[in-house]
Amino acid sequence: MGAVFRRELRSFFTNPIGYVVLAVMFCISGYFFFYYNLSANSADLTTVYVKLFSVVMLAIPFLTMRLFSEEKRQKSDQALFTAPVSLTGIVMGKFLATFLLFIIGLSITLVYAVVIAFGKAIPDWTMIISNYIGLALVGGLIVAIGVFVSALTESQVIAAVGTLAVSMALMSVNMLGELFAKFRWISEMTDFLSVSVRYSDFALGLIYYDNIFFFLSLQVLFVFLTVRVLDKKRWN
Repeated sequence: MGAVFRRELRSFFTNPIGYVVLAVMFCISGYFFFYYNLSANSADLTTVYVKLFSVVMLAIPFLTMRLFSEEKRQKSDQALFTAPVSLTGIVMGKFLATFLLFIIGLSITLVYAVVIAFGKAIPDWTMIISNYIGLALVGGLIVAIGVFVSALTESQVIAAVGTLAVSMALMSVNMLGELFAKFRWISEMTDFLSVSVRYSDFALGLIYYDNIFFFLSLQVLFVFLTVRVLDKKRWN
């Protein structure tokens, strides 16, 4: 797994995609920080994190789209499957490398918190930590989805669009509950499955173990499904 992890992490910086995604996250989050905090003289970074929610959902598919699609297109996946590492190790190596790159991009928000701390205002560290954990969990879930979708197709475009589509479905599933508001059980079920509803608790500074378990469980599920897809393709 370590070899795959290092290989994938290195690949993000041997082609422009890693630099582009980091630059986009830094620039957009920097604009939000300037507009909602520095210009408004506010120490509350919650708006920055909430605004980054959509950016994360759009940026991560560009990181995950090539993970397995590129291997299949170049016919190098067979060499990967015959390497002395388990399929789980291969998937986890790619997942962790992508997740680490995302965390590097997200960690710029902690720099903003330090900037605020050196100013006259006092940042609410509880809100910052809660929002950071929430967005990290959301990002991890989208990475897991992207790894899974990338294993299904040779097309990077389809992989990116598919990841975005699945992510948006999980983000907005609660809207179905609003359409069937008179059926309470439907609303409760869609709220339970909605990523945006789950994340809203973190945005309010509330860290619930069931929300953490929800995100981690879905990540494990998509990693497991990816391993099963690759196992089937290896034997075929």
